[in-house]
Amino acid sequence: MKPRVRFAPSPTGYLHIGGARTALFNWLYARRHGGTFILRIEDTDQERSTPESVQAILDGLKWLEIDWDEGPGVGGPFPPYTQMEKLGRYTQVAQQLIDTGWAYRDYTTEEEVAAARRAFAQSKGITDEKELRSAGFKFTSPWRDKRDVKDGPFVVRFKMPAREGTFGFEDMVLGRITKPFEDLDDFVLLRSDGVPLYNFGCVVDDHDMQVTHVGRGQEHINSTFPQLMVYEALGWAPPQFAHFPLILGPDREKLSKRKHPEADVMRHKQNGVLPHALSNFVMRLGWSHGNDELFTRQQLIELFDFKDVGHSSGVWNPDKLSATNEHWLKQSPVDDVAARLLPFLHSAGVVSASLDDKLKKGVVCFRERSKTLVEMAEKLVPYYAHGVTLDPAAAAKHLTADGKVMLGKAREFLQGVSTWTQPNLEPVVDTLASATGAKKGAIAQPIRVAATGGTVSPGIGDTLELLGREEALYRIDLALK
Repeated sequence: MKPRVRFAPSPTGYLHIGGARTALFNWLYARRHGGTFILRIEDTDQERSTPESVQAILDGLKWLEIDWDEGPGVGGPFPPYTQMEKLGRYTQVAQQLIDTGWAYRDYTTEEEVAAARRAFAQSKGITDEKELRSAGFKFTSPWRDKRDVKDGPFVVRFKMPAREGTFGFEDMVLGRITKPFEDLDDFVLLRSDGVPLYNFGCVVDDHDMQVTHVGRGQEHINSTFPQLMVYEALGWAPPQFAHFPLILGPDREKLSKRKHPEADVMRHKQNGVLPHALSNFVMRLGWSHGNDELFTRQQLIELFDFKDVGHSSGVWNPDKLSATNEHWLKQSPVDDVAARLLPFLHSAGVVSASLDDKLKKGVVCFRERSKTLVEMAEKLVPYYAHGVTLDPAAAAKHLTADGKVMLGKAREFLQGVSTWTQPNLEPVVDTLASATGAKKGAIAQPIRVAATGGTVSPGIGDTLELLGREEALYRIDLALK
């Protein structure tokens, strides 16, 4: 059976790098095996979920070129693909669990639960909330064995059976994982307002959408055990699970939205990183194929498998991301880089820039010496200006009397070039060097300074072609004056 996998983010902010990698891993698995990639929005956190966050997630996935076969904007055979649109379904399944004795209505108030927690903490001498959680507090509801129905709000709790020993599952990444039954408690399935909690909602959704493989972060391992109990209670076959390692920030703490700006996928777009470069880099924070570092999208599809995902956390390395982006700036199709570069030129004030031969020429000229699209745009801006400001030091050194003589001769040569292209412009230096006996640098640098204002640029032919005939001759004439 072909796999059906899903990415199910909670829309409480931007698309996180960890979420993007989870989506990418699942997308690649589906594409390699001819399966289906589902996007589902788990929007039950109504205090934090917003339409803007949903759009941010969609935008992030689209920028990374991760398309979905079923989900928002696409549809599919198992709608709806947002949880708040199917509350009735969760209520129905919860009632089924109540009817079969696997769940119960709990009318205990939040204050009563809090009081039980305080009593437990006092009995253990615990004052820290984190310590309390690790101490294994389990709430035993007085309604656990009652079938009463009364007026007033209630939650639906799962009735965990009293069993001894351990149980577990075979993880596709980590192997066998087990947990003692005694560590599980009667967790809440439905809140009093009918909204499902994560461990219940995702089980119902994965079953309804016929998900065969659940790939997600290792932080969800503990959630798998109560979810498996829900599957058992409902008589549903669980999917296979694959839990991916964490991504750590440069400080080796878990990459978080609060502490690490690099956690925001779209920040990398703003910084001029190519989407495939980011995908390639993020892939290696948890997956490997030998010692290889660089992969095309097609290679990733052909090579990726859950079994090759590592166990250890990946550490964010900005230098490696930069090197990866440099590589793909050089290797990606010129047209693609040019299209992505154009908005950065517009942001820099070059409103006249368009997706034309000049822009593509600029990509060819500067892709070898730029780390990001931001840098490339900065280098290209002067080539769209009218006139140039000469660097005083460069002018003093190269636009001397002798330098201007050479520049004048170059002007005469260039005036006679009928087709203003690099192959026709590049010989100006060799031709004048042969005719005058001057060193090539004594010819090239006056031209370069006149054309660009400084001493660093692409080759003379490329520089002049990029400026265009009219602008190049205008700048040379200004320098000669």
